[in-house]
Amino acid sequence: MSVLINTNVSALNTSRMLGESTQQLSKSLKRLSSGSKLISPSDDAAGMAVSLKFDAQISRTAAARSNTGNAISFSQTQDGFLNRVQKALDRMSELAVLAQDETKTNSDRALYDKEFQTLDDYVTDVASKDFNGVSLFSGTTRGITIDGDANTFSMTGVNMGGSSYTNIRTTAVATSTGAAAALTAVKSAIDQLATDRATVGANISRLQHSGSQLKMLEDNLSQSNSRIRDVDVAEESTKYARFNILVQSGTAMLAQANTLPQSALKLLG
Repeated sequence: MSVLINTNVSALNTSRMLGESTQQLSKSLKRLSSGSKLISPSDDAAGMAVSLKFDAQISRTAAARSNTGNAISFSQTQDGFLNRVQKALDRMSELAVLAQDETKTNSDRALYDKEFQTLDDYVTDVASKDFNGVSLFSGTTRGITIDGDANTFSMTGVNMGGSSYTNIRTTAVATSTGAAAALTAVKSAIDQLATDRATVGANISRLQHSGSQLKMLEDNLSQSNSRIRDVDVAEESTKYARFNILVQSGTAMLAQANTLPQSALKLLG
C-alpha cells in the first residue's frame, strides 16, 4: 500500500462526501423548519413556476368568493327590508278594507288614515335605503364577479321607485271611496313586492351556488399547490435522520483519514 504525505486522497474524498451530506442535511433542516420543500427554484424549477400560478389563481378565487359573499349580504339586506315592507302593506290593505265599513263615519276613517299614511311613509323611507353607500332599491342591475377571471353574473335589481309603490302616495282611506282606490293601489304594490322578493330570492340562490363552487375550487387548488410546495414531514424526517448519521460518520472518518499520513513516521524510524 502506498503511503502519501503531500496528497491525502482518502481525506479529500471523505471531505467531499462530508460536504455533500452536510449540504443535504442543511436543506432538510430548512424544509422541516419552513414546512416547504421548495426552498429555492433550483429544488424544482417547473414545480416552483406551477406553484406561483396556483398561488395567484387561489388569491383571485378568494377575492371572487369575497365579492360573492358581499353580494349575498347585499341581497339578504334587501330581503330583510322587503319582508318588513310586506308586513306594512298587509296592514295597509287591512286598513283599506276596514275603512270601507259603512257602519263607520269619516271621523273613524280619519283615524285609520293616520296609521295608513304612517305606514306609507315607512315604505317610502325603505326605498331610499343603501348598503355601504350603494342603493338597495334603485333597480340597477349589478355585475357580480363569480370566478377568478372576473366573469360576472347579472344580479337583477329591485326598484321601489316604480309606480306600483309610488301610486300609494296619492291615496288615503279617509273616505269610503278613497279606501277603495287605496286598496287597489296597495294590492298592486303587493303583487310587485311578491315579484321583487322572488327576484331577490333567485339572486341569493344563484350567488350561494357560485360561492360554494368558488370555495370548492379554492380548496382543490390549495390541495394541488400543497402537493407541489409543502414538505412531507414524515418523509423529510427520515431523510434528516439519514443525513445526520452520514454527517456524524463522515466527520469521524475524516478525522481518521487525516491520521493516515502519520503512519509514514513509522517508516522513518
